Amino acid sequence: MVRGVRWYLRELTDESAYDRHVAHLRRDHPAAKVPTRREFERMRTERQERDPRQGFRCC
Repeated sequence: MVRGVRWYLRELTDESAYDRHVAHLRRDHPAAKVPTRREFERMRTERQERDPRQGFRCC
């Protein structure tokens, strides 16, 4: 039960985005460099700021 709640909350808050990205890179682009969590979050924020359709950012 706790495991399911944890999974749900991680999906709801998009906390699992990094894990999905790493899995994608390892599966589809094995030679690519896997970014650190901080690098990934920076790339994601920059992408959202360039294109507001990528996600809502109020500030």
